[in-house]
Amino acid sequence: MPWFPFFVNLEGEEGLVVGGGAVARRKVEKLLPYGPHLTVVAPEICPALAQTPGLTLCRRPFDEKDLASMPAFVIVATGDRTVNHRIADLCRKRRIPVNVVDDPAACGFFFPALVQRGQLSVGISTGGASPTAAVWLKEKIEALLPPHFAAILDHLEGLRGAMKKEEPDERRRAARFREAFELELAVPENAESMPPTGRVALVGAGCGSADLITVRGLRLLRQCRAVVYDDLIDDALLDQIPPDAERHYMGKRSGKHAAAQQEINQTLIDLARKGGLVVRLKGGDPFVFGRGGEEALALQAAGIDYEVVPGISSAIAIPAEAGIPVTHRATSRAVHVITAHTGADRQPDYRRYAGLDGTLVFLMGLHRLPQIAAGLMEGGMDPATPAAVISGGNAARPGCVRAPLREIAVAARQMEAPAVIVVGAVAGMDLRPQN
Repeated sequence: MPWFPFFVNLEGEEGLVVGGGAVARRKVEKLLPYGPHLTVVAPEICPALAQTPGLTLCRRPFDEKDLASMPAFVIVATGDRTVNHRIADLCRKRRIPVNVVDDPAACGFFFPALVQRGQLSVGISTGGASPTAAVWLKEKIEALLPPHFAAILDHLEGLRGAMKKEEPDERRRAARFREAFELELAVPENAESMPPTGRVALVGAGCGSADLITVRGLRLLRQCRAVVYDDLIDDALLDQIPPDAERHYMGKRSGKHAAAQQEINQTLIDLARKGGLVVRLKGGDPFVFGRGGEEALALQAAGIDYEVVPGISSAIAIPAEAGIPVTHRATSRAVHVITAHTGADRQPDYRRYAGLDGTLVFLMGLHRLPQIAAGLMEGGMDPATPAAVISGGNAARPGCVRAPLREIAVAARQMEAPAVIVVGAVAGMDLRPQN
């Protein structure tokens, strides 16, 4: 008898995966774009799975207590048939949906062959009779769908509210929806008359390892049709991009600009006009010296819908990596984030920052460290003020140097960009764990 296909909302639901090998990883990759929180339990977890952001990892054997929280579903992929059946029996007694990999008789639900285009999900199951047949049909459906189908759905979704108000009669409204769909379907992907239905997400990737990205940013990354990314992005994040998504590298680093900002802006506009979700993946936070504001203005001017997803700025994350809190009660009640890069030939006047209360954090300033230190001292800052230069996150050569302000330029001569400069009493602190 065929199995009935339910579509369920997994956003925020708790799921349990028992097993840590390649099979478990494939199941996890299918599930994560739909927003569940997954816990993986296994004595050994393969590197690819361990590096997947957004998972809770428990490196130990399965325990019956793992089911105490009543997860929404359980995936079993231990490779041990006896263990698999025991877990499946426990799940059935608790009425927890369970999938046992490659064992249809033990399953309470199947993983379908999946076709996804934006908000479209097509699940195909043969009830375990022939996965090959399911894959064959999946390929046929994928070939049938036009490339801009996700954009069509996004556009039609935008029409729903207005059309409900304009046409109260349900039958006539359904006819108008069908007419609108067929019209969109008939318009070629690159036709000038097709409205710009795509949107852009300016996503801060955080600063450092992949798991510092926000949950929202990761979810958008897993759903995107195209991604435009910079230097210093953890490769593990790029592994989260859908396999068929376009990738556009446009790294920007001091003295090594791979693309002008104007070119990046135009790329975002062009990709959005093709439809679907475009993710602009930026290190740190988009609006903290990340030129996210310039990109947002360009998208506004072009009439492109966009959203901004904040990230952890290097101004906070890199000092924290070195055990330096940029604020600390009774030590620093303020923090000032300053760029040492002016984009012009004129020399900034660093003396004006000497009288500021609290912590000074300079970004993009390693090559100007001697001028920064000299300017602050000329402005009246005590030469004995603690200072630090930290290169962390995904930098090629991480390191940290601490010295009084008068000595910091000499002490940091071997440091390489990108680096963060911290000046103030907190630079003398080291709150890294001691174990």
